[in-house]
Amino acid sequence: MRILLVEDDSEQLEPLQTALTEAGHIVDGVDDGAMAQWLLSQKDYDLLILDWMLPEVSGVSLCRQYRQMGKTSPVLMLTAKDTTPDKITGLDAGADDYLVKPIDILELLARVRALGRRSPMWQGDILRLADLQLHLDTLVLERDGIAIELAPREFHLLEYFLRHPNHVLSRDQIEQALWEWGSEPESNAVTALIRRLRQRLQLVSAADWIETIYGMGYRFKPTIEQVVSRKS
Repeated sequence: MRILLVEDDSEQLEPLQTALTEAGHIVDGVDDGAMAQWLLSQKDYDLLILDWMLPEVSGVSLCRQYRQMGKTSPVLMLTAKDTTPDKITGLDAGADDYLVKPIDILELLARVRALGRRSPMWQGDILRLADLQLHLDTLVLERDGIAIELAPREFHLLEYFLRHPNHVLSRDQIEQALWEWGSEPESNAVTALIRRLRQRLQLVSAADWIETIYGMGYRFKPTIEQVVSRKS
């Protein structure tokens, strides 16, 4: 999932962002509410993790504003406030879950997995297109009984393609979807990543499913003749 993590304490932000990234998520981590507000106006997220007490704009205010925008992705609040009235305030603002500090990383990851199943983007643990499958929990590509373990960035690119089949996706769209906010990928990063993913797909005879649309970007779609011949 693409996650927005907002925590003003760098000693907590960094390990939380690292744990979420190592779990396979794309994480935009920021330390103040105003920056989070701007990001929410620019990007779509599968999950928000918000600290209650933030500079500029509180996590509760962010959550409330997010719901007023009509956004439905789940929100997890992080806070030291553990009284029932505080929990009610957060939940009434639109939060889906509540985690009291100090944060246990394993519990956080478990709650993230559970909330991910509520995301509007949730399509189950396996994404499918024709006879190709991508296992989201193991980063494994499978076709005709052949299983290929993908590197994280290769996995995210294939996941992005599978969630937007037959769509022409520009380099800018791919960069925004796969790289964290504030990072600066090399100018040839997308080209190199496409090449690596094609090499992986070649192992299951699907390299030509990635179509280069010159001057526009890339499109992912099955080669119909190939799918039909494999079924026959």
